[in-house]
Amino acid sequence: MSLRSCLLMSLGLAALAGSSVRADTANALQQYLNGLHSLRTEFTQTVTDAKGQELEHGSGVLVIERPDRFRWAYTPQSGDATSTQLLVADGKNLWFLDQDLAQATVKPQSEALSATPVVLLSGTDEELRSAFSIDGAPPRDGLQWVVVTPRSASAEFSRAQLGFQGPQLLTMLVDDRLGQTVRLSFSNSERNPALHGSNFQFTLPKGVDLIGTPRT
Repeated sequence: MSLRSCLLMSLGLAALAGSSVRADTANALQQYLNGLHSLRTEFTQTVTDAKGQELEHGSGVLVIERPDRFRWAYTPQSGDATSTQLLVADGKNLWFLDQDLAQATVKPQSEALSATPVVLLSGTDEELRSAFSIDGAPPRDGLQWVVVTPRSASAEFSRAQLGFQGPQLLTMLVDDRLGQTVRLSFSNSERNPALHGSNFQFTLPKGVDLIGTPRT
C-alpha cells in the first residue's frame, strides 16, 4: 500500500471516528432527558456583548415539569425582589413578567416553542426534533457539549450549547440574535422532585399591563 493510500485511509478513519464522537456527544442531551419528569435547579446568569464585555449578572431558580411546563425566575445582581423577571409556561400559554416595566406579555405556548432555550429541557422529544437541529461538539473545559440550533429563523436565539459532566447539566451558553451571549451555570439541581401545580400558574399583579390574550 502506498504512503498516499495510507494517509487517505487514516484521514477517512479519523473522520469516521470524529463522526462517532459527535453522535455520541449529541446523545448526551437525550440521555439527560430520558426519565426526566421534573427538575428544580438554581442558576447564575451572565450576559456579555459581542466583544465579551459583561452587561449583566444575576441569579435565579428554574422549575420544570415535563412536558411543556416551567417557571423561570431571575433577579439581576443590581436589582431587588421588585426587579425579578418571571417566565411561566402553563401548558397552554407562555407568560413573561418584567416588574421593572410593570408589564406582562402572553402568547400561545405552541407559537413560542423556539423562543426560549428552556424548552430544550421542558419540551417533548418530538417537539425538540422538529424545532431544533441537535449536534455534538468536541469536549472542552472538562465538559461534553451539545449544540442546538433552531430550525426557525424567527427564533429569539441563534444557537445554544449545553455542557454536561457525566449525567449532570452544568452549563448552557445561548447566543441571541443581537450578538449577545448568555451563560447559565446550574447548581443544586434536584432531578424528579415532587412539584406543586402552583409553580406553573401565573397571576397578573395589580398595576401591571398585560399585552396579548391568553388561551383558556
